[in-house]
Amino acid sequence: MVRNLRSLDSVEVAAICDMSPGALKRAQRAYPDVHVTSDAQELLTSPTIDVIAVITPVWTHFELAKTALLNGKHVFVEKPFTSNSKQAEELIELATRKHLQIMVDHTFLFTGAVKKIQQLVDDGTLGKLYYYDSTRVNLGLFQHDVNVLWDLAPHDLSIVDFLIGEVPDAIVATGEKHLNGLTDVAFMTAYFPDNVIAHINVNWLSPVKVRTTLIGGENKMLVWNDLEADEKIKVYDRGVQMTSRDEGVYDLLVSYRSGDMWAPKIEATEALKAELSYFVSCIENGDTPFNDGLAGLRVVRMLEAAEESLKRKGEAVYA
Repeated sequence: MVRNLRSLDSVEVAAICDMSPGALKRAQRAYPDVHVTSDAQELLTSPTIDVIAVITPVWTHFELAKTALLNGKHVFVEKPFTSNSKQAEELIELATRKHLQIMVDHTFLFTGAVKKIQQLVDDGTLGKLYYYDSTRVNLGLFQHDVNVLWDLAPHDLSIVDFLIGEVPDAIVATGEKHLNGLTDVAFMTAYFPDNVIAHINVNWLSPVKVRTTLIGGENKMLVWNDLEADEKIKVYDRGVQMTSRDEGVYDLLVSYRSGDMWAPKIEATEALKAELSYFVSCIENGDTPFNDGLAGLRVVRMLEAAEESLKRKGEAVYA
């Protein structure tokens, strides 16, 4: 974070705050010209600081961001935005009232892969979207304040919100706890308008790390493997078409299309640097970021619905 901020021409990193003495020592060695402190209030109330980046556990986000906004500072908040939607709504209202910007750290939206997927959706290459199916699993790292859905699913939920552009009608989630009292394996399904469905598999107990997403459309389908060094995205000219000679279901004719596969060129970019640069531009020009507080709120609401469905053993929770 600090390295990326210092690389931006119009940004000066004024101070770094951390509660860990070891982390502060490392920061001081890496950036000897930057002030370090363990007192968050020193930064939040400083009259010389314009922007605060909140990179802390989610349960601390609300109070830190609220104090920053009350002291006239723009806020960059790590995902997920807040612990609940009521907190998110209060921060959004406060920022609006004080004419300040909130950006939620949905870093994947600034990757070359997601930008390319957005292009393929927007230009009609994929056609009408059918589904988004993601597997985001690994062994650890276990969190102590949030379950695996709140830890890993925000990545995919922010992407889904960005690509589909709709609020889900209903959400279903199932999962189980095995080690520390928090759900560590979970499966979440979101039902969107126009028969679009999103499924997200998150897991802290996988023997291997997997970051694979399938996106199906009426015209084309794609596979996004984020662990691939090259050819992260592969687009397949494959699909199914069904026609009927009459009204009888038994007269349905199924035809399969199996065409070429190609790997489009992906823009090489450091996503966090691009995101921070975009945030600075929004502040300077008075523009509202597309990953603003409202985007963060939509993700939090989906997480809340999934949490409620988990408690009800997979019962659908409706918007």
